[in-house]
This record gives sequence, structure tokens and C-alpha cells, in this order.
Amino acid sequence: MQTQDRLIRTEYSEIMQKSYIDYAMSVIIARALPDVRDGLKPVQRRTLYDMYELGIRYDRPYRKCARIVGDTMGKYHPHGDSSIYEALVVMAQDFKRGLPLVDGHGNFGSIEGDGAAAMRYTEARLKKITQEAYLADLDKDIVNFVPNFDEMEKEPEVLPVKVPNILINGAEGIAVGMATSIPPHNFGEVIDGVIAYIKNPEINTTQMMEYIKGPDFPTGGIVTNQDELLNIYSTGTGKIKIRGRVDMEHAKNGKDRLVITEIPYTMIGANIGKFLNDVFALVETKKTSDIVDISNQSSKEGIRIVLELRRGADVENLCNLLYKKTKLEDTFGVNMLSVAHGKPETMGLVPIIRHHVEFQYELATRKYSNLLAKEQDKKEIQEGLIRACDVIDLIIEILRGSKNIKEARRCLVNGDTGNIKFRSERSKKLAAKLDFTERQATAILEMRLYRLIGLEIEALNKEHEETLKKIALYEDILSNRESMKKVIIKELRAFKKEYAGPRRTDIANLAEAVYVEKKIEEKDVMVLIDRFGYARTMDITLYERNKEAADHESREVFQCKNTDKICIFTNKGQLHMLKVLDLPYGKFRDKGQPIDNVSNYDSSQETCIYLAPLGAIKNRKLLFGTAFAMIKQVSGSEFDVSKRTTAATKLSEGDEVLFIKELADTEQAEQETVVMQSEKGMFLRIETAQIPEKKKMAIGVRGMRLSETDRLTHIYLLGEEEEMKKADYEPADVVLNRLRIGSRDTKGVKR
Repeated sequence: MQTQDRLIRTEYSEIMQKSYIDYAMSVIIARALPDVRDGLKPVQRRTLYDMYELGIRYDRPYRKCARIVGDTMGKYHPHGDSSIYEALVVMAQDFKRGLPLVDGHGNFGSIEGDGAAAMRYTEARLKKITQEAYLADLDKDIVNFVPNFDEMEKEPEVLPVKVPNILINGAEGIAVGMATSIPPHNFGEVIDGVIAYIKNPEINTTQMMEYIKGPDFPTGGIVTNQDELLNIYSTGTGKIKIRGRVDMEHAKNGKDRLVITEIPYTMIGANIGKFLNDVFALVETKKTSDIVDISNQSSKEGIRIVLELRRGADVENLCNLLYKKTKLEDTFGVNMLSVAHGKPETMGLVPIIRHHVEFQYELATRKYSNLLAKEQDKKEIQEGLIRACDVIDLIIEILRGSKNIKEARRCLVNGDTGNIKFRSERSKKLAAKLDFTERQATAILEMRLYRLIGLEIEALNKEHEETLKKIALYEDILSNRESMKKVIIKELRAFKKEYAGPRRTDIANLAEAVYVEKKIEEKDVMVLIDRFGYARTMDITLYERNKEAADHESREVFQCKNTDKICIFTNKGQLHMLKVLDLPYGKFRDKGQPIDNVSNYDSSQETCIYLAPLGAIKNRKLLFGTAFAMIKQVSGSEFDVSKRTTAATKLSEGDEVLFIKELADTEQAEQETVVMQSEKGMFLRIETAQIPEKKKMAIGVRGMRLSETDRLTHIYLLGEEEEMKKADYEPADVVLNRLRIGSRDTKGVKR
């Protein structure tokens, strides 16, 4: 019999929506976000549990990270080894975690962004705090265990973490449509906050912040917006401003130095190198002249970035410049998002601690319930053994008279004496009164003879007394909330005493950095550009003294303001802006700076067609001409832009700018003419009045009608009273001034 396929018709959008939501929730819950109870992502939880299972304890030898990663991936986390090793490395880095959970041995990376060595080279083991506060009591069945991905192993749903790890170590993760970013906090302060909440569950955020002052980053630094922390910790979102710590050192030569000893948490890694480059750029662009040298002298002992200052430097203004223009002051975005009761939730400080304390009550209830059950089992057995010692002779007689162990057990439990031979009727009557429990009977039958020694019996009685005390203690803890509070608080105080350290990050209200840029004195300078593209500026009087040599050695010489910009127009239709202040200013024989280095102009990719100061052209009109004979006038004001590079004109495919020239003033411009010369010797002379003014992004109008294979090679601008001017043309020179004036968009004449 053939089975027919069932076709279920449904909306494609519904399937996509459901699939996407399922995927998103999987990433959110099972990969990216930490659980509010233990503050760990699944990969971190599984890695720590695997190390616990492998017995890699703090007092045992290190094991290869490759073994840990492989075992974790094979048993619990089948999502690739790189994510597991990355999680392992981060848990061992003291500059990323307020409380490292893994003791790494080998190269685990550096604060400057160096990566860890391959997992086959590094070794690791658990930290003592991890064993005592994160993995202890796993054998007491205090958390639920769930099947792993292939249902061949069991893994804990959550680790029995006894301290609020989500606050102590913070968290960061990007899920689908949401992200978490929780700053680390001081271990001792967080413990004090938890104890305060246990004592007073009605505590509010303001009161809680008397204990938890604010974030405590492992890199130190200074939080500058203390007043905003209350709102951040109330809502769970906000922005924390952090500054690095800058110290002043006085040298004997009178030159002071700024030493950065602590950096913002956000500067960890490649951002340290970026900071050095940013400072170098400030010097290069002449934003500051107070820094003479910069060096990174950081080592294992800590961060030390040294800025050598010139004598008489304005230190306060320089610090403000660094805060404004570099990562020395940065923002840490807070979004305290975590998984609570299986759902992502953004929580403030008090709700996070509330969830943690509720979890501690659950752990304590399960722990002491299990301990109580074990002690009650021990009590039952101990009471049976104590009774057995009192009637040991009768028990021996029962054992000797029984044919098998089943008969002896029935007699001990039920007083069944039917198949047992006794020496006397009295013994039989006494045996019939026995009523041991099954466990007691088993213990009696397994009891060794040495337990009948007097000292052993005395030890048994003492053990029974200890058991009774423990039962009373556990019952009190389970039935009395105050007793359970005391137990949890006692354990927290023990952790604080052993593992708490001083605060590293200062919390303060600091004024926003205000950098006052020194006003540049405006003056006229001469710009000189040689044939190799090296440009420099100098004083006008200095140029006048060396005018002949300067004009001979330079390709471009012009006067402008030192606050002006130089416009570089290229054949590709691009405009590159160059600040005059970016050019070196000095003596006549000083070496200039290549234009390519101080602007976006690249001489290997494009050709400079026209170069002029912005101040000289922004109130004039420029004449544009291309190889395809497209011409137009453009107002110079259109090139007064803030961008370093912008389009100067629009070009057709394959076309390029051939000519750009500044037109004369309005009255004189009417008398100017333009001559266009093509490859095939065609010439056309027209008046500039025939050329319309267009926007810079217009292609323009056709100036000369070219044949399909022809194109312009030269464009000339002639003034009314200009003397005879010849064209660059072989075999015979063409005098441009003698050409008859024609109409635009005609073929011109052959020469």
C-alpha cells in the first residue's frame, strides 16, 4: 500500500516569522545572554562545569586548554572550538574580568590587544574562588541537571553560584535584536549590597548605592558622571563616562611629562594603539604643539604611556584636548539585559540582586533539605546499631540459628522466628519482639565485629549526638527564614574576607572637558610648490629676498592667507582641499611636504589640472573644459566646502577634465574668447559669453562638434588685448588671435 504525501498549505510569511523567532530566541537564551542567577553564558557555564568534571582543580596540575576545549565541545557545546577557547581565555584575563574564574598558564593575550597563543600551547585550571563559590555543592543535587545536545550526558541548567557574578564580572553579548553590556563591580561592595538586601528586602536603589558606589573596572580610571549613576542603576540603561588617569611628572631639565597610568575600560586592545595614533595625528595636524614625544612604556607591572611636553606647555588645556579628541575619555554604554525565568529582561541594580538572593534561598533550601534527608538516614541507622549493641548476644544467636540471610532479616524486621533455631525459649520470645527497619537490619547484618569494641560503641553514641544536632540545625534553617539568612550572610562574609580587594575605579562628578583652541593669527604667506610636488609656505619678506631662486625652482608660486585652503582640481573631476596650515612653514631652504601626504590627492592615479587658493576663486567664475568638448562656467563659491575631497564636476564615461581657468572680472570677461583645438587639427574660437553658467555637478554644454574619433587636446583662454598667441601645433604654428570668432557647437576650421 502506497502512502500519500500530505501537503499543508500555509502562508510563507508565517513560516519565516516563526522560524526567525525560534532562531532569535535560541541565540538569545542559548548563546548570547547570561542567566541572571549565575551571570554566565551557556558556553562559560559548560566550560567551567567540564573543568570541574575533569578534576582540574586549583590545587592540581594545569591541563592543556585543547583538552578542555575538545571535551567541552564533544560533551556540551557543539558550536565550534573557537567560541569555547575565546570564552576560556576571557575568563582568565584579569584586565577584562574583575574576578577571573580561570587560572591561565601561558600566553593568554595582553591588555594591548595581543591575542592568546593557540590552545595547544596554553594550559589552565580552576581558580580557588571558582571552586568554592561557583561549583561547590554540585554533588548535593541543589540545581537541576538537563540532557546535553545528544542526550548522552547531563549538564547543570545553572551553576550554584553563591555570589552575584553578573555584577562582579559584568557581561557583554550581542543577540538577535538586542545586546547586553553590564559593567564589572567591586567584589566587596557587591557582597555588602547583597547582605543589605537580605536584611532589608525593601531597600531602594539610592540606599543600595551606599554600598555599591558604581562600576569598578579592572583597568581603573575615573567615572566622571556620578550623578547619572542613580538613573542608570534604576533603569538598567544609560551611559557611563570614563577617563584615564593622568599623572604629572617633573623632569630635572624643566620639561614636564604627562604619564597615563590607567586607561578607560573601553580602550582595552587595539584602542591603545589607536590612542597613540590619535595623539600623533594631533601633533601632525598642529592641533597641539605642546607634545614633543610619545612612548608606550607599559609592561606587566601596568600601563605607562608617557607624553613628553615642551617647556611652558599648557597642561590643563592639553589634557582637555586629549579627553575631547582621543579615547582617553570614553563612554561605556550600559544595558543590563539578562535572562530571567527563561525570558530576556532589562533590570536595574536592585532587581538583579533580588533575583540573586531568591536563587540563594532556592539553593539553600535544596541543599539543607538534601543534607537533612541524609542525616535522618544516618540517624535511623545509628539508632539501629545502638539498639543492636544492647542485644548483640540475641542477634548473634539469630544469625547462628538462621539458614540464610533472608530468615535473619525477617526476624530482625518482623520478629519472624519460625525457621530459626534458638538455644532457649526466652531468646525466641525476645527475638519475636524485634522491629528494626529495613535499613537498620541491613546495617546490622553488614556490621563488622570490631564495632563491638567499647570505644567504637562510645564513638557511635557521639556520632549519633552529632547527627541529632545537625538534624536540629537543618530543620531550624529550613523552617526559620532568619536562620537561613544568617547562614547565607555568614558564607558571603567569608568570601568577602578572603577575596575582596580595594576599589580600582574612582567615582566622581567632573566637569566636562573644555578645550580652548588657540586662535591662529591670520597673515599673508607665500605658497611654493616645486616640480616634484613638494609644498611649503614662507613669510612674504623672505620670499622677496629670494624671489629669483624661488620662482626658478618652483612650479607654482602664489600668495594667500595662512588660514586659507588650496583647491586641487584633477583630470578625474575631483576637488581635493588642502589647508595651508598643514604645509610646513619656515626658512627658504627648508624641505616641503609632498601634497599627496597632506591631502587626498594621489599623483599616481590622477593629474592636477588647476591649483589655486580658495580665497582667490570663490568670488570669481571658473571655466571648465573636457576632452569631449563639454564646457561650462562655474561660480567659485560652489567649491567652498568642508569636505577634504568632493566632486568638482560631472563627467561622461571615458571623458576627463582638460582645462580649468579663472575667468576675468565681469566687464573683462565679456571680451575674453576661448579657443578649442582637437587632435585632428580642428580649431574653434568662441566668446566666453556663449558659455552658460552651470552648477558644479552639471556636465555642461557642447563647445565644439567633434567627429566620432576626435577629441580636444588643448583649450586656450584669450584676453581682448592679449598679444599674438600661437597654438601648440605642428607642422605650422597657428596664431590663435587671428582665428575668426565662430559659434558654439560648430565644427570649427581646419588648420
